[in-house]
Amino acid sequence: MTIWRSALLAGSETFIRGQGDALTRWRPSYLGATRTASPLSRADDVITFAGDPRAFLRLRLTGDSPRLRRALAQQRPDLVHAHFGGDGWLISGAAGYLGKPLIVTVHGHDVTRQPDAPGLHGLRYRRNLRTVFHRAALIIAVSEVIRSRAIACGADPEKVRVHYTGVPVPAAPPVVPKRWDVAFVGRLVPKKGVDDLLTALSTMQSPRALFIGDGPLEQSLRARAEQLRLDATFLGSHPPEIVQRHLAESRMLVAPSKTAPDGDTEGLPTTILEAAALGLPVVSTRHSGIPEAVTDGETGLLCGEGDPAALAAAMTHLLSDAQLRHRLGAQAHRRATADFNLTTQTKKLESLYDEATTLPLSIRN
Repeated sequence: MTIWRSALLAGSETFIRGQGDALTRWRPSYLGATRTASPLSRADDVITFAGDPRAFLRLRLTGDSPRLRRALAQQRPDLVHAHFGGDGWLISGAAGYLGKPLIVTVHGHDVTRQPDAPGLHGLRYRRNLRTVFHRAALIIAVSEVIRSRAIACGADPEKVRVHYTGVPVPAAPPVVPKRWDVAFVGRLVPKKGVDDLLTALSTMQSPRALFIGDGPLEQSLRARAEQLRLDATFLGSHPPEIVQRHLAESRMLVAPSKTAPDGDTEGLPTTILEAAALGLPVVSTRHSGIPEAVTDGETGLLCGEGDPAALAAAMTHLLSDAQLRHRLGAQAHRRATADFNLTTQTKKLESLYDEATTLPLSIRN
């Protein structure tokens, strides 16, 4: 089977590589339009439009590309799995031409911000999204909230399945010395709420904060942290194994997600699941699919969106109560084991692949 992501592969998209690498009954190959320099990029990724932006532009404008059809045919897939709605549309024509069933995973902005874009851009995106939803055999949503958004954008409810992304869950959380009081992992973009986190930290008693990730707001957030004289370390983007080590060395993960000014929202941040797997309590917000993974007072603490004072109170509460941190972290690990374990979730995903390939051709294309 072929896993398609037009840009292979941003360092923040560990969920794509981790999911594909965990497959056991299905053998994945990776196909993209362009290569992204990141720790997740691999030499054997097949890149279709390297050095030919005009050919890629044709695909983006028309949804058709003989070159992409040839590249996909050479992989001889039984199934195509595309990530994000826009990328699903880009590959849907080639998959349909070859008679291959298509599964599309929608993650967040592809069914929240992008469909609400103004003018011709938004009109074109909404049309393309309806087209790919019609062509797809199945649509995977990463949370119940995202499932509802996909249906609102025109997806057939009978086609849409909620499938939580799996993460590796150790039998027992690692026990290592703690270097950081607070950790944040993710893209430095408005919906991640890092500006609220910096404001919250500035009202506390100098907690040691670690920020892992990059993005368009990195320089302004670094400058803001320096202006506030925070004990904040920005490490940029790192491979998953380094991220896991730093998380294990932290007392908590803070994920202050919120709806961005342009309407962009989360699906269900994988970093929350990764922290739970390592036995970390999570301080987060009642945003999108997050409450489906974090139960307030049981596996973490939830605040309202855009509320730095509440974030500061939650972090202070956890930092002052080691017993509470341990209890919430242990319960988070049990929840991750039960509902977000990569092995279990991969088996469920492969069952969806099986279903897509057994659907009648008239339904799956």
